[in-house]
Amino acid sequence: MRIHITTTPNEETVLYSYRPKLVGAIHKWLGHNSFHGALSLYSFSWLLHGKPTEKGFNFPYGAKMFISFHDETPVKQIIRSIMDDPEICFGMHVTDICIEDDPDLSETDIFCCATPILVKRAEEGVNDHHYTYLDPEADRLLTETIQHKMQAAGLPADPSLRIRFDTADPRAKIKVIEYRGIRSKASQCPVIIEGRPDSKLFVRNVGLGSSTGIGFGAVY
Repeated sequence: MRIHITTTPNEETVLYSYRPKLVGAIHKWLGHNSFHGALSLYSFSWLLHGKPTEKGFNFPYGAKMFISFHDETPVKQIIRSIMDDPEICFGMHVTDICIEDDPDLSETDIFCCATPILVKRAEEGVNDHHYTYLDPEADRLLTETIQHKMQAAGLPADPSLRIRFDTADPRAKIKVIEYRGIRSKASQCPVIIEGRPDSKLFVRNVGLGSSTGIGFGAVY
């Protein structure tokens, strides 16, 4: 299930490095529960419709964003939390929340990135290796990660599930994203997902790749 959020205009310039503050607001709304320190079965977009300036973004008409969950249970909780404490950051407050029901994805195979997809694996003795849509291994790793999350969520295995970057799409690009001083190489590239409709819905809600809990890999 996905909720769409609308905010007030910002009162201060929204720094380009605002993402940790956005994550902090989302974790505040989620509360100290099983989401913290656990496998992330949710995803969210960044703040949309910002106008870039020399020092950051302005949102003269407010921002929009979405948060998606595999399980409907936390949706009521997070809506209550947002209503009790609607502040996000830089003077922005939530003014409206709209619930979007899960769509029928039986005829949908192509998904776009709301946020770049980070594919990484730990390597002994070195920093994590980041894979992009240009790496042949990336598609297999994307599929492996979501299969692991499906298993953790108690969903039946989907032998037909295949996920691959749409490398022919002219919008495909590599983006280097900094989060709390750590630079990650991620892919802003549409993906093609083949599999059961419920598998595709799971991907749409929980996101793709690594670090979806801090804003990577949200798709629509």
